[in-house]
Amino acid sequence: MEIKAVKFRKDGFYTQPFAFGGEEGMDKFDKNIRYRGSLQNYLIDTGDEVILVDTGLPAGTPEEKPDENSLAFTGKDISSYLEALAALGYQPEQVTKILLTHRHSDHSGELRSFPNATIYVNADELSADELQGLPNLTPVRFTDGAYYNFPESQKIQDGIYLIKAKGHTNGNSIVIVEHDGLFYMIHGDITYVDEALYENKLSVVFDDLPAARETQDWIREFIRNHPTVYCGTHTPQGYENLEAKRVMDLDNPVPTVYAEVDFTAQEATGKYVCSVCGYIYDPAEHDGVAFDDLPDDWKCPRCKQPKEKFNRA
Repeated sequence: MEIKAVKFRKDGFYTQPFAFGGEEGMDKFDKNIRYRGSLQNYLIDTGDEVILVDTGLPAGTPEEKPDENSLAFTGKDISSYLEALAALGYQPEQVTKILLTHRHSDHSGELRSFPNATIYVNADELSADELQGLPNLTPVRFTDGAYYNFPESQKIQDGIYLIKAKGHTNGNSIVIVEHDGLFYMIHGDITYVDEALYENKLSVVFDDLPAARETQDWIREFIRNHPTVYCGTHTPQGYENLEAKRVMDLDNPVPTVYAEVDFTAQEATGKYVCSVCGYIYDPAEHDGVAFDDLPDDWKCPRCKQPKEKFNRA
């Protein structure tokens, strides 16, 4: 079995208020601290099957153009998701299963590109706009009971489990792969950066804050009791941990490398992109109303995050 990172954006960042401020409030943290950001999803090659965990941003999603006030930046394009998959030597027709961590488009963006794959998704996510019209969805209801300290799980096949992990979204899940004595925990947005798990902080992006806290507590308990490689989506620490087979030690954090950011002015298109779910606000589709002219209490139509989570495109 091989686990590989499908890397499609790099050189992003997540500010400390964004990554840490879910419970205590963003004002308790330093907006000038920016942790490294990226975008990658993961592939599991069992030898008999090719299984994806999430499927990247939709092709054509514009890059954001962050400034000094941006809370988060998903990064610069390396390639499209499908190009990144091809660079690893795989074609969409080879993929047999997709395990979806949650609905946001940086995780579900290319689901329609895999006609031969069965898509496993928490049944609580089925009403999401991003999942409508997909014929190959298999709702997961977590009928296999507890997986160690996690109360609800679904065995996908030997050594691969989908775990119910509500909080970030109401249908959020994580994937655990058992291989060569290690537990590879592949997650969407339990944390945006590893520093948040070390410091036991929640991000400001959640559907259910108490559930997000409970899920993180379960994850920290699991990591303390099992040799776990923690593979995130939004930080290069995710694939660095994978490539080094680095077991997370909550009491001995890996030293932080902060993001290097260039805020050189770039020509803007008038469009804005949600840094949480990838929704694109295009004034041409909203009667010409500029983003800056939207009411202060306007929220992303898809993930309900406020205007401050958007960046220029």
